[in-house]
Parts: sequence; structure tokens; C-alpha cells
Amino acid sequence: MTGSREPILARRDCDTVRVNRFQRLRSARLYFVCDRAPGGRPLADVLAAALAGGVDLFQLRDKAANDEELLATAEEARVLCHAAGALFLVNDRPDLAALAGSDGVHVGQDDEPVEAARAVVGAERIVGVSTHSIAQADAGARSGANYLAVGPVHATPTKEGRPAIGLEPVRHAAGHVGLPWFAIGGIDPQNVDEVVAAGAERIVVVRAIAEAEDPEQAARALREAVSVGAAR
Repeated sequence: MTGSREPILARRDCDTVRVNRFQRLRSARLYFVCDRAPGGRPLADVLAAALAGGVDLFQLRDKAANDEELLATAEEARVLCHAAGALFLVNDRPDLAALAGSDGVHVGQDDEPVEAARAVVGAERIVGVSTHSIAQADAGARSGANYLAVGPVHATPTKEGRPAIGLEPVRHAAGHVGLPWFAIGGIDPQNVDEVVAAGAERIVVVRAIAEAEDPEQAARALREAVSVGAAR
């Protein structure tokens, strides 16, 4: 009897993890992205503060790191995120996302397609995709992704060569995209209200937290602003 029950229990545990991840994704408001040394500081210091300030989802994005460095940093980030009840994703690399025990992976328009990323990380993990226009947002909503990033709303050095798309795609997503979606691109405490007014209930930030003198306070202010919008 024990042998016959174990696979069933394993499937139930997997289903529970999967449902919990997607429930938390739907309730997420503040998404933080950074590399191994945000603002020249240790990741653990900045991430712990950001999580305390209300970050719901963190993505490790470091184009300069090798696989060994990424996995070591991913382990550190995963432990911090899960202790805080936040989701942890890896950028671009479905293979490393799976190895790191992350909650999922985020891919861009020039990375592996959503279907290929899903084949690597499995149905129980989150797959997100970047979109940079109304047409891409519509396509992303049909791609099998679990969430979209819509932007960059404003020009940002973290996306060199990527022109700002403004607020119209944000307004379109608010009216037409049923998946969870996050506005992204140069969002900070000075302009977050206009992004929320355009219909965003979730935002992604990089520099506004990574380079803040007080990452916890920066995260708290942004979380409060977007939560007010979501409650309308």
C-alpha cells in the first residue's frame, strides 16, 4: 500500500506548490529585478530590505555572471525570498531556473520562446515574458505565459537600445489582457502614480530599489502606491 500511495502523495504535493505559486503571482504587486551587486552593495543586504518593504517577486538578472556564479547567487536569493513568502525567478535561463529550485523563469522577445521555456521548467513553474508593444502584449497573452511585463514605459539604462513605449500599451493591457501583467521601465516614486492611473495594478522596478539609499523604504512607498491603484 505504501508504494502505491507515494506517487499519489507526490503528485498532490506538486499540485499544491503549483497552485500556491500561481495564487501568489496573481496577488503580487511589486516585482524587483537586479543583479548580484545592486548599487554596488551585496545582494543579500538589498534584497532582504526590499522584501521587508513589500516586494512580492524577485528576479535575478545578471548578464555578466557565469553559470556557477548565477547558481550560487540564486541559492542565496531563493532562501531569502521563500523565507519572506515571496516568489523567486531567474532571467533568461530556463535550465538554471530549474537547477536553482526557483519558482520560474522570465524570458524576453529575443530569448527562448515561452513554449520552449515551459518544456524545460515544467508546468508547475511560472514562465513570464517581456512585451514591448500592444501587438506583443496580445501575442504574449496567447503564448502560454503566466504573466507579462509591459514596457519600457520610460526609457531606462537597464534596457539599452529599447525605446520607451509610453502609457498606451499599459492602458491597452488594463482593458484587454486577462493574465497578471506588470508595467515596467523607469518606474520610480516620482512617476508611479501616472502608471497606476493608466491602469497598472502591478509594477516592476530595478533602479528605484537597487540604487535607493534605503531600499526598504523605497519598496514600501512603491508597494503602497500600486496597492492603492489595485484597490480602486
